[in-house]
Amino acid sequence: MLALICQMKTAASAKCVQKLHRVWKHFQPVRCLSNMQTNESFLTTPIFYVNAVPHIGHLYSAVVGDAAHRWQCICGAKQAIFSTGTDEHGLKVQQAAEAAKLPPLQFCNEVSQKFKYLFDANDIAYTDYVRTTEDRHNRAVNHIWKKLYDGGYIYQGEYEGWYSTADEAFLSNQEVHDVTVDGGNVQKVSIETGNPVEWTSEKNYMFRLSQMGPQLLEWLHTNPEAVRPSKFYAITKKYIEEGLQDLSVSRQRERLKWGIPVPDDPSQTIYVWLDALVNYLTVGGYPDKEHVWPAIHIVGKDILRFHAIYWPSFLMAAGLQPPASVICHSHWTMNNYKMSKSRGNVVDPLDRTHRYTSDGLRYFLLREGTLHSDGDYNDDRLVNTLNADLGDTLGNLLSRVTAKSINPQQVFPQFHSDLFPLQPSSSSSTVVRALQEDYDLIECVQRLPDTVNVHYRNFEFHKALEAIMTCLRSTNGFVNRHQPWTLAKNPHEKPWLDTTNHVTMETLRVCGILLQPVIPKMADKLLNRLGIGKDERTWVYLESFKTYHGKAGGYDGRPLGNSGGILFKKIKQID
Repeated sequence: MLALICQMKTAASAKCVQKLHRVWKHFQPVRCLSNMQTNESFLTTPIFYVNAVPHIGHLYSAVVGDAAHRWQCICGAKQAIFSTGTDEHGLKVQQAAEAAKLPPLQFCNEVSQKFKYLFDANDIAYTDYVRTTEDRHNRAVNHIWKKLYDGGYIYQGEYEGWYSTADEAFLSNQEVHDVTVDGGNVQKVSIETGNPVEWTSEKNYMFRLSQMGPQLLEWLHTNPEAVRPSKFYAITKKYIEEGLQDLSVSRQRERLKWGIPVPDDPSQTIYVWLDALVNYLTVGGYPDKEHVWPAIHIVGKDILRFHAIYWPSFLMAAGLQPPASVICHSHWTMNNYKMSKSRGNVVDPLDRTHRYTSDGLRYFLLREGTLHSDGDYNDDRLVNTLNADLGDTLGNLLSRVTAKSINPQQVFPQFHSDLFPLQPSSSSSTVVRALQEDYDLIECVQRLPDTVNVHYRNFEFHKALEAIMTCLRSTNGFVNRHQPWTLAKNPHEKPWLDTTNHVTMETLRVCGILLQPVIPKMADKLLNRLGIGKDERTWVYLESFKTYHGKAGGYDGRPLGNSGGILFKKIKQID
């Protein structure tokens, strides 16, 4: 009977994978501006464990998710969900609450609020902040447990093996090794994390993970974007191909009191990772709603296995679609050393937010962080990056072009096509002032939205920001070439002065729209200064240089907005 059930489930899961492949196509990079389509968007960060205060890695996950969510909204997503939150059950939380001499829920309330405060301080525009202690989540967990149990995927058994309390993970013999600790004692630790493990033997409930290998491999095969980047796809595939063991999905209640009880068996507590992973369904309204599923998950590499193996297995066993994609990012070091309290090099993200502004910290994390390799946090490099990119390249350019000395009318100037014709050879008039480098700049700006779109949708924010900064540096070169401060001294040069200012402002307008996901406050300030309305900051407004192309609907003559002061005040590093 069980074999028949598994065959039926396998067929259902294959259909889910096929449907998923069709859904995922909506998230493929769109390479042509005119072909941009709106779609639904469901993005999640992990929910963060409340056994300790938030660190820079937590914020990085949230900033990556937030930037991707903001871009989806700019591109016209009809229904955009972006969730984050806190994971509040498990043995580590139980022990941390005991150490703090607080009831578990009070302890969770206090730490969860710290995460929320950090995210709010950094303008994380989540649509749902979920906590695993909420009633709605308890209901979702109970429902999926019953589906897995009724489907024959959960059975009573006995687990004997290694368990890491720090990782809340069960480990095989191949996943642990001996290390010598202080005093010369030998300790078993997790190979992946280095955290101590202990031998555990207990009767509990098991999930038939060993039967999920073919379905997981089919998911990876039919969806090359299932796990990204490719190095983590390969790690996931190798792990599955080496063979999966059944997974313990409960703990004895006498050992773990702080968690959701197993339905109809109060002697057992649901394993924290099964509990936690269901949060993504909770956000989608499960079990009442499933139409917004599947989601794209943004996770750190330390929890790849839980999201790329356990989670899709639970979903497919329950007859649900696996994730659209698991976006896995690497970690952050400090001055090329792993961050640790003992080394004293842990970065306090809230302190850096106050020191460098939310936009400044967001920009640095997305400029320096990559998915495939660990990012290195360094205060000196952060200051130099912000001062160069946001202060000199972007901020100074805006100040130059909006200065009353070269723009006394404080308007978006008129573009004169006789001085800057559509093609260099289209006019034999001696009045043409545009140089070949100026045409190169126009082409760069016109290509920029498609380039940035591809990078944003591939979660390669560092590449998108480099493309934007390259364009802005070229624009600064354009200004230096034509010297509007000199043109402003000669009334006969006003048409060319207006044209050069128009090109500069149009470049800033496009870059301002594109920078909204990364530096939302600064982009808003920039676009306000250019007189660009709140409803003119989406994908459809990224067509540039309309007057240059002989089209109506440009910004010529529009009044500028009020000056909000310096766009980015350069930072002086404190020793």
